[in-house]
Amino acid sequence: MEAAGDMAGHTTPTNDEMREVAARIFDFARNGETDALQTVIERGVPPNLRNERGDSLIMLAAYHGHAATVGKLMALKADPNLTNSMGQTPLAGAAFKGFAEVVRVLLDGGADVEGPSPDGRTALMIAAMFNRTDIIDQLLERGANPDAQDVNGATPLAAARLTGAKDAIARLEKING
Repeated sequence: MEAAGDMAGHTTPTNDEMREVAARIFDFARNGETDALQTVIERGVPPNLRNERGDSLIMLAAYHGHAATVGKLMALKADPNLTNSMGQTPLAGAAFKGFAEVVRVLLDGGADVEGPSPDGRTALMIAAMFNRTDIIDQLLERGANPDAQDVNGATPLAAARLTGAKDAIARLEKING
């Protein structure tokens, strides 16, 4: 299918062409192509553009470990607290994947250290579950609540115990005395 023309002779992109362009933009975020993202945002692409799963550009960059891209997106006004359709935050995604530098950049850029998912699970709970002690330390230093509870009443310590995350258990037991 060809692009449709308008009265001035300009062509209007087809839906397929628009989807292809959007897919490339999301790939820029996944691949940490910071300069390319900056260029398209400066040309009018919304910094909080989301894909069909509700993942924003900053979510994709955070989840794939691209700290510099995350920082640039925030400088371009991307929201570090924007959740995807599953209610996950970029901070939680970075904690899950173990990207300590991305966590630091997000926190420095104003990400909500507590920003829970719909089930009440915080980034600290996720870091505890996966034994990410460097991230646990960062989150605690930034004010994460070690006594926060998800909808089932589980705390970060309970989450660590559930998965047998020994180092996280030891860290959190010191705090909870």
